[in-house]
Amino acid sequence: MTDPRVDDYIDRLPEWQQRICHEVRALVHEADPAVEETIKRTVQPYFVLQGNVCALLAAKTHVNVFVYDGAMVPDPDGIITAGHDNKTARTVSFREGEQINKPALLAMFRQIIANNKAGGWRKLQQEGLPNAPVD
Repeated sequence: MTDPRVDDYIDRLPEWQQRICHEVRALVHEADPAVEETIKRTVQPYFVLQGNVCALLAAKTHVNVFVYDGAMVPDPDGIITAGHDNKTARTVSFREGEQINKPALLAMFRQIIANNKAGGWRKLQQEGLPNAPVD
């Protein structure tokens, strides 16, 4: 389900950032059509399903996609650009002209959603459960 406030956020961005945000938005909804959109922290778009999946934050020179995975989700393609040691969220940043590794980001979103449905990354870490990839 889309939220017009997310449209408003994206529409105010430069064209190249709009493209990135629209692609990320489409990927998170492809990961699970039940994902909902909202605004948190006054203006920041969040995508949620039984917990945070990801958030967007456009900066002057790039767009950050914060993935809320508790650093549990594998990153075999090396798309994480910051927050490697962050215990809540890591960052995938995109600059003008860069392409999104759609299969890698989609797989990450699907695993985060699966973890959320299993109780969330905090619960999974407490239980010591391995983070098996989603089929």
